[in-house]
Amino acid sequence: MLPGLNKLLSINGREVTFVRRGFSAFRPEVRDRLEHVGTIFLVGYHAALQENKLEALTEKLERVEREYRGFAYEGAAMALALRDAMLSGSPLLAEFMAGPGKRHIYMLHVGAGWACARLPWLRWRIEKVICKFDPVLRWLVLDGYGFHQGYFHFKESLATAVKRLSLDARRVFYQGFGRSLWFVHGCDFHQIAKTISGFPALYQGDAWSGIGLACAYAGGAISPDMEEAVSLAGRFNCALAQGAAFAAKARQLAGNEAMHTEEACAALAAIKAEQAAALCDRALAQVNRNSSSPYREWRELVQNYFSSAKSTAREFT
Repeated sequence: MLPGLNKLLSINGREVTFVRRGFSAFRPEVRDRLEHVGTIFLVGYHAALQENKLEALTEKLERVEREYRGFAYEGAAMALALRDAMLSGSPLLAEFMAGPGKRHIYMLHVGAGWACARLPWLRWRIEKVICKFDPVLRWLVLDGYGFHQGYFHFKESLATAVKRLSLDARRVFYQGFGRSLWFVHGCDFHQIAKTISGFPALYQGDAWSGIGLACAYAGGAISPDMEEAVSLAGRFNCALAQGAAFAAKARQLAGNEAMHTEEACAALAAIKAEQAAALCDRALAQVNRNSSSPYREWRELVQNYFSSAKSTAREFT
């Protein structure tokens, strides 16, 4: 990559610190963990800016500790998407998705959303941009866009960010924005619930889905707090459970299962991580990939399972 462009796209490590972002954390270990996530993201991001061969990039990413490796792949996807958009040549991200990055395919789509957030000509037509991706997973690009806006601009109005988006796109945007609150509020479910309650009612469930995903994938919460989160989510607790299930599937596919994912699935979804991943697979097999929003259909199928499971449990209590 051109040295000048590399320098232009470089992101200073200070940008992922809680002090720089204005985030809060009631436990120092939570702050340290989530800052480390940001640091690993940047490791992958800068590696993809510097390496011209995907094999060499993959070697660097695979050196990252297994539990955090997905974040490195996410950062790499952002850089590859930026390179594709700013330089002519091979579609690096598409090649990476089809090849060495395939096991982290969920994180790669999210990382592409970060790139769209950074480039106005991609952001303004993001729903056309995503058409080149998988019919179901393409919607995760909107999740990445939403997360980026929450992570870097959580104090700003969302009106401008979503005004060009369709209803289905807005719902996934709010999933990503909700996921960013895991970092903004340092795993504090009470603060998270307060912020989500201020969202339009239509999107609150989407935000809780993002919280479940962040909790189960990034980690940082303790079991008593997660159990309380189910009550705080209220009527959206099935969305919270669905988010945790999606995290379990992403980690299973990547081969980077983690104990905190197991704990989150138990607390938020009353199910084992392996079972949650299998549930996602069964639901995905039922999705009509030619529908207007197969990703929404996928989420709803998983949420309906948890809704039915809770109803059945109530019948026997």
